[in-house]
Amino acid sequence: MFMFGLMSDFNPLLPLGHRIRARGAASNATGRFERFGETAFADGWDIPEEDQLVKTDVRVERSRSAITYNRSPDLPFDRSINPYRGCEHGCIYCFARPSHAFLNLSPGLDFETKLIARPGLDAVLSRELRAASYRVQTIAIGTNTDPYQPCEAEFGVMRQILGVLAAFQHPTAITTKGALIERDIDILSGMAKLGLCRVGVSITTLDPKLSRSMEPRAPLPARRFEIIRKLAAAGIDVRVMVAPVVPGLTDHELEAILQTAKAAGAVAASWIALRLPREVSPLFQAWLHQHVPDRAAKVMARVRDMHGGQDYDPEWGRRMRGQGIWSDLLARRFDLAIKRLGLKKTLPPLRTDLFCPPARAGDQLSLF
Repeated sequence: MFMFGLMSDFNPLLPLGHRIRARGAASNATGRFERFGETAFADGWDIPEEDQLVKTDVRVERSRSAITYNRSPDLPFDRSINPYRGCEHGCIYCFARPSHAFLNLSPGLDFETKLIARPGLDAVLSRELRAASYRVQTIAIGTNTDPYQPCEAEFGVMRQILGVLAAFQHPTAITTKGALIERDIDILSGMAKLGLCRVGVSITTLDPKLSRSMEPRAPLPARRFEIIRKLAAAGIDVRVMVAPVVPGLTDHELEAILQTAKAAGAVAASWIALRLPREVSPLFQAWLHQHVPDRAAKVMARVRDMHGGQDYDPEWGRRMRGQGIWSDLLARRFDLAIKRLGLKKTLPPLRTDLFCPPARAGDQLSLF
């Protein structure tokens, strides 16, 4: 495909004549499973024309399964649900970006502009929960991509899923930075009263300018603290997730984030160090050189110090914490801060004893 355009601000990984606004990634490198790459080039015509804005495109997937199981020993859950693939929040550091390569899409701009919605997932989930072989344990939502990203307002997949989980009285743990979760407080508060629900809100920085750069379409930090306040006021246990901690860039804010979250009503806290698996590393390094060039070398030196000299160490137990002096220092600072503030590291398990598939039309009712 030939594109007409000028060579000013030329990016060989974007189609000529296109521009981006409020996106995390500045390129769209081909996924690692593709045999061929794509490179845009000027065709010599040099005909000036108006640039086209790269827009968000949401497509629909009809899923055959809803619950994804994992056996990761360093995760506190063994099953999860992803209402969407890709995430318009566009967080440049997102460890889930490489998953877009499985869809033959780029972990770069495609991850935040070519999204997959999964309407009808509630019916699939209901069928899976009714299976005689199903054994209840907490379902985690938002562990890969955010269930409350902007397109949820149109598709409502997350609310449909919550309707099923509430009807089955199924324990549910949600992670988000999206303000749209406030829409579902009516469902979440009822589940929380029964010990069936809790929410984690991730906050990376208190600096709105830095946040807008790293997380271009996510709510600003002040708005996320308002989310915590509203959820807490509704009786929902909220964990502040200081994630990711970017060494040399946001690590100095650890205590301030925890203190502000405590004041907003958070009852628990956790932290995760920056993770740069596969395609995330070059994307993040490009972002560093574009937005904070004076700190790029320092940040990557600290990252590598925490991962045995590599950009990322995928080893269980180390991938989310790192190792060495900087990791130990962050862990010590975190422990001292939550002790001083009265925040908890762990909360009691959500209840599993209330799980009960609701009766369907035509079912024979129990006598007891």
